[in-house]
Amino acid sequence: MRVQRVVMPWDAVSWTVLGDDGVPVGPVDRFLAFLSSAEKSPNTVKSYAHDLKDWFCYLSGRDLAWDEVRLEDAGSFVAWLRLPPQGRDGTVAVLTAQAHHCGASTVNRKLAAVASFYRFHARHGVKADGVLRVLQAPGRGYAGTAFRPFLHHVTRKNPQPRLAVKVTAARPLPRVLTAAEAQAVLDACGHLRDRLLLGMLLDTGVRIGEALGMRHEDIDIGGCLVHVVPRDNANGMRAKGGRGRVVPAGAPLMRL
Repeated sequence: MRVQRVVMPWDAVSWTVLGDDGVPVGPVDRFLAFLSSAEKSPNTVKSYAHDLKDWFCYLSGRDLAWDEVRLEDAGSFVAWLRLPPQGRDGTVAVLTAQAHHCGASTVNRKLAAVASFYRFHARHGVKADGVLRVLQAPGRGYAGTAFRPFLHHVTRKNPQPRLAVKVTAARPLPRVLTAAEAQAVLDACGHLRDRLLLGMLLDTGVRIGEALGMRHEDIDIGGCLVHVVPRDNANGMRAKGGRGRVVPAGAPLMRL
């Protein structure tokens, strides 16, 4: 299987998953088409396509029907993702000391994508929606008692959907560049455009896609403001989430 980029007649970009026969995988294609129709970001659709390709590769290797999976299959999928690609078909032995191929956060993202896929098809009568999602009352167990969050009395009668299978993921502290390191990066730029781009990322904290999709009119030099505007750009860059915002910037960046 492979993920394939699709260009619509009206120049919109989407993604699909092709089977070994070169034909789109029907259930996945319908779900991804729904995401594109709902104007989800092409990068989001691409991410879902890769996650669902892994899920259907796993199902194909075990002769499992996608609409008849059980909770045990979802648990085995986690173990399958942890293996390196060469060892997933069982032809290559994997040493026990081998590091996991997919980290915990990546595994949880793929599980969430599969759960969203089944939630979509549940609206069309597929019974497997509950395999990866369960309803759970707010709060979590702690030292033999139930932790009750703020306003628990308001939400206790409204169970929230949770992933039935989830890997514990550590949250490492982000590494921050020192002032000397940041200046060294800027000084290493041989072109003013590169220096402006890196200075924009450093000073405003905008995402790389937002910076690459920026235009002259988005920068208010007099007010020291940078406008992040969601729009379709020729280079495919766009603001994440489809919402704009205004970010204050420093005078040195405005002079640059």
